Amino acid sequence: MKTIHSITELRQQLDAERAAGKRVALVPTMGNLHEGHLRLVDQARDNADIVVTSIFVNPLQFGENEDLDAYPRTLANDEAKLASRGCHYVFAPSDTEMYPQGREGQCQVYVPTISAMHCGASRPGHFQGVTTVVCKLFGIVQPDVAIFGEKDFQQLLVIRKMAEDLYLPVEIQGAPIARDDRQLALSSRNGYLTAEELEIAPALNRALREARSAILQGRRDYDQLAEDAQQSLEQAGFSRDYFNIVRRNDLQKATAADAEIVILAAAYLGKARLIDNQEIDIPAA
Repeated sequence: MKTIHSITELRQQLDAERAAGKRVALVPTMGNLHEGHLRLVDQARDNADIVVTSIFVNPLQFGENEDLDAYPRTLANDEAKLASRGCHYVFAPSDTEMYPQGREGQCQVYVPTISAMHCGASRPGHFQGVTTVVCKLFGIVQPDVAIFGEKDFQQLLVIRKMAEDLYLPVEIQGAPIARDDRQLALSSRNGYLTAEELEIAPALNRALREARSAILQGRRDYDQLAEDAQQSLEQAGFSRDYFNIVRRNDLQKATAADAEIVILAAAYLGKARLIDNQEIDIPAA
């Protein structure tokens, strides 16, 4: 495995790999890697000959009062983990390498409508930062396939729409949510949780599963169902962000007529903002 910090050098290496007929996969990350990230690498290896994992804490996707400065930078540990899973290249650029004209002078990519709801409503500008950096990474790496975790369900749909609308020749694959033994979705931000909060955190997934079960049993009063879930989470110790029952294809509010839906949830627990989701296929009547 080789770690590269320069766009020019990475392109040279990957040009040689492609000239040899190799298929290239990209796993974009912000580092501080956990098992969930490593499973993305596993999936990338199953779908390509060469795996590139990017590690870049992207300032454009952090809001004014978010945790950019505190976000853990753990490159040496990340490199060891990636090497153990068969990654071929780590691309770890500096801010200057990615934004040579500064953040303010950077052309930005915005996916309308879908970027403005759910996490986009809670974190204005977040998805514009994500799509901008991912579009840049696609241009740098020119991957055949890119792997993104389904925990960030909205992000996955935003990136798919960006790739489709801009005719980017990249296959976008989702990877199943990785969870611990208590069904807590793995996240780099779980490291912000205290021991007591780690005991509370699985309640988020529990609320999602209970709502999913209620829907499969016939409940269609989605607004009340979501409010009930919010109240149960507050009683468990969370502060609310959102709990939304929506259509899977466009993330608009679901109705009783919709068969393919997803429940998206985000909530605050101590210093951490946790997200999770549950997909539901409602059988035909």
